[in-house]
Amino acid sequence: MKNMDMKHENMDAKQEDMKMDMSSGHDMMMHGGHMMDMGDLRQKFWVSLILGIPVFILSPIMGLHLPFQFEFPGSDWIVLILSTILYFYGGKPFLTGARGELAERKPAMMTLITMGISVAYIYSLYAFVMNDLIHSSTRIMDFFWELASLIVIMLLGHWIEMKSTMSAGNALQKIASLVPNQVHMVHGSETMDHDISMVKKDDVIEVRAGESVPLDGHVIAGSGYINESLITGESKAVKKELGSRVVGGSINGDSTIKVQVDKSAGEGYLSQISKLVSDAQSKRSKTQMLADRVSGWLFYAALIAGLLSFIYWLIFGDMNTALNRLVTVLVIACPHALGLAIPLVMSRSTSIAATNGLIIRDNQAIENSRKIDYVAMDKTGTLTEGKFTVNGLQSTDSSIDDNGLLAIIAGIEGSSSHPIANSIVQYAKDQKVTAVAMDNVKAIKGYGMSATLKDQDYYLINMKYLNENKIDVDKKLVQTYLDKGNTISFLVNKGKVLGFVALGDTIKKNTVEFIKELKARNITPIMLTGDNKEAAAIMAKQMGIDEFRGELLPEDKHNVIEELERNGHHVMMVGDGINDAPSLASATIGVAIGAGTDVAIDSAQVVLYNSDPSDIIKFLKLSHHTYKKTIENLWWGAGYNILAIPLAAGVLAGVGFVLSPAVGAIIMSLSTVVVAVNAMTLKM
Repeated sequence: MKNMDMKHENMDAKQEDMKMDMSSGHDMMMHGGHMMDMGDLRQKFWVSLILGIPVFILSPIMGLHLPFQFEFPGSDWIVLILSTILYFYGGKPFLTGARGELAERKPAMMTLITMGISVAYIYSLYAFVMNDLIHSSTRIMDFFWELASLIVIMLLGHWIEMKSTMSAGNALQKIASLVPNQVHMVHGSETMDHDISMVKKDDVIEVRAGESVPLDGHVIAGSGYINESLITGESKAVKKELGSRVVGGSINGDSTIKVQVDKSAGEGYLSQISKLVSDAQSKRSKTQMLADRVSGWLFYAALIAGLLSFIYWLIFGDMNTALNRLVTVLVIACPHALGLAIPLVMSRSTSIAATNGLIIRDNQAIENSRKIDYVAMDKTGTLTEGKFTVNGLQSTDSSIDDNGLLAIIAGIEGSSSHPIANSIVQYAKDQKVTAVAMDNVKAIKGYGMSATLKDQDYYLINMKYLNENKIDVDKKLVQTYLDKGNTISFLVNKGKVLGFVALGDTIKKNTVEFIKELKARNITPIMLTGDNKEAAAIMAKQMGIDEFRGELLPEDKHNVIEELERNGHHVMMVGDGINDAPSLASATIGVAIGAGTDVAIDSAQVVLYNSDPSDIIKFLKLSHHTYKKTIENLWWGAGYNILAIPLAAGVLAGVGFVLSPAVGAIIMSLSTVVVAVNAMTLKM
């Protein structure tokens, strides 16, 4: 897929809507029902930082003047103006997010931040007006410094969070881009361009040279070769003639064909894949962040503590003291450290992962890794090298010798991109056997390939096809090869096996140790393959795998994942093709091999860019440490509030101790530093 030029100049409205609707999109994330754009958030952070610097210099921190701070006549007006801009511009994402959270009656991080910045701004505005009117030597303390610092830090935290969690490309967008937004619809002798959404079943469309086939259908005029490797993963340059089926998303060759549409937009193969991926991703997006839950608890704790404090000091003190205590409690409750607790750990984690062959595209995978009890894997290219060698070639019919057998087999496989096909073609060259030119080469999904030679049909297929079509073969003859874990392809003509070729794959050097480590973690490995059950059993035994599924059609993998999850298991799926996209998206964790297709990678939460399955162990270890650090940081971030809120409310006033705003600010800053330092101590 990576080698194909599938770029289209235009994307139709449905494709754009699909991109915007996915909560796991490249540049979007949701908070309190509010869609936040990554570019907008980045801009708000930098603008807010520039606006905040003068406020940090000209405004004291909760009444405490730091060495770098100074004031001059009129400086308070500069602070007021800049803080007002900051509140409405930099605070907009949080104000909007809080509105969404409150509408859902689920106050969380956005509500807590909004409460902090709103109290700080409104009270500071009150303090500014009163100080300007009173002209007293005893000034009412404002919170402009806290307002600016909270907005800047929270924007930074959410930007980091978005960068680490939303680096994913949109799988649905990639799938949608496989087809054009317009089609050449045939009306009698005329051809007109129409939007793809207007095409219905039985309409006739024209597909020109080099274009993508827009929809599933069958050829009614013309012939040519079509590349289907994007869809089936099996073959390329497959000849299509009258009556041949074509699949939406495949690429037409150098001729023009007319296709009668079998399935309208929204019903074809790619649409089914898209729906499965969309359903699975939307389920994942509903998981609530732990930090939001903690923030929700803190919101209620701060609000209750602040109101109780206000009532107490109003009764036993005065209005000034009561108001000061209320504001101090609510401002101190602002989640500076909590807002950075998870983003900093995740940012550090993704950085470590990248240096260890891992790309973590969805941070939810880190938390989900603790639940995994099954790892389902493809065999070829994942557990094995995918580099096949011909270990046996034998004619079983007197009408053909070994060289003749090899010539036909190589001719059929010459148009395939599968590793087995490449190995056979290379073997024929090494044996100096010229491949026979075959016509009408087609992929038989889940079984093999077919072709014609001099008007005779030839089939290069697996044992499953023989069994289902009751074609006899001397099983004792091939058993020796099966016992060694070889994959066997049979050449069939007129319902009779002419011979077979046996190929063996090499197990990756780290596979056996990887399987042992999975078992040591009480995780069950299961191998998924299209190989016949006998060969699959032998290969699984060599790897130390006890559970396997053989003779699987591409869509069977998704069914296996669903079956395991229905039975209460949490499954990690490892795959590399577009057919794996639904399985990767629906699994508890989807892991894509780095050499796989873009759609598979975009459907996965984790990518192994070295294509080494043993890197999964690294992911599990890193996830364990990352989750541990996340919990530690949440305690550091929330722990400050647990102590500071009651002290700021004055629970120890009876013994002469009340937490002053200045001391509270220092503790608040220290908790933020501790969270940052703790995040940086994360290691593999």
